[in-house]
Amino acid sequence: MKKIIHVDNSEFFRKQMKLFLEKEGFEVEGFDNTQEADMAIGGGAMDMVIMGLTFTDSEGDDFLNRTMESYAGPVVIVSSSIDGKKEEKLVDLGVKAAINKSGPWQQALKPHLEKIKG
Repeated sequence: MKKIIHVDNSEFFRKQMKLFLEKEGFEVEGFDNTQEADMAIGGGAMDMVIMGLTFTDSEGDDFLNRTMESYAGPVVIVSSSIDGKKEEKLVDLGVKAAINKSGPWQQALKPHLEKIKG
């Protein structure tokens, strides 16, 4: 079973994401802080990282930079702070997708999940 790490400061959204990803056939490990997520990502035993951009223990950009440096797999951002300009910047950094969680995030995420199901 493919494994996804999901990092978001919202407990409600972590639960929603976990339900969705498990229904899609993935194992999910969720984190609400970047320190614990850093350790899990450093372990490298996952197929994708999905993360927000707002955290209580770290700046989102700092966490994203650390993740991009330590993890070679696909990183997808799902955040309420995504607009066209921010999406372009994130994709330029190497993020596979930047999705606004205020919209139909499940549908936007599905093509990226299909790529790792392989």
